[in-house]
Amino acid sequence: MTAESVKHRVEWPVPPQDGYTVDDLFTLPDLPPHTELIDGSLVFVSPQRRFHYLVINLLFNGLCSSLAPEFSVEREMTVVLDKRNGPEPDVSVVRADAVTGLEQTRFQAEDVLLAVEVVSPDSESRDRTTKPQKYAAAGIPNFWRVEQDGTTGGPIIHVYELEPLSNSYVHMGIHRERIKVDKPYPIDIDLTAIGKG
Repeated sequence: MTAESVKHRVEWPVPPQDGYTVDDLFTLPDLPPHTELIDGSLVFVSPQRRFHYLVINLLFNGLCSSLAPEFSVEREMTVVLDKRNGPEPDVSVVRADAVTGLEQTRFQAEDVLLAVEVVSPDSESRDRTTKPQKYAAAGIPNFWRVEQDGTTGGPIIHVYELEPLSNSYVHMGIHRERIKVDKPYPIDIDLTAIGKG
């Protein structure tokens, strides 16, 4: 082993027997940015693609443009669902009274009105199956899943609303060029603007 290979060795944390908790997520030193906790396991994300970045910006700005004072739009903030799950939606709409200051690192599920996940190649299963199920079980009323259209390259948004009796999401529609919905508040965003960036 050369000095160079020793110099770049990464010390991975050894998980506890029962997995990590949300408290661990916020206290373990040197975790990579945007680490998530899913079912007690740490999930590290790959570098984001330009599509991912541009869609997050487009949705963040679009959601902010018609925002009522009782809401706040947040990007890439941990949402505590339970003791063993702390995912980080790409964009979320939360109650404004849940915002506590500039040092805040998380929101509780009950304060989140909309969670948005932009699907990446390394997160397809989590964004399409795992996270929506967990967001619904935690009672988050609205969920958007954003995919990249294989033909145009633009965003396709799948909109879901929580069905309270089953605590599962119901698919409410697909939006390609414009998303115009009334939940969690009236929203109208031109999705074609992504190609103009």
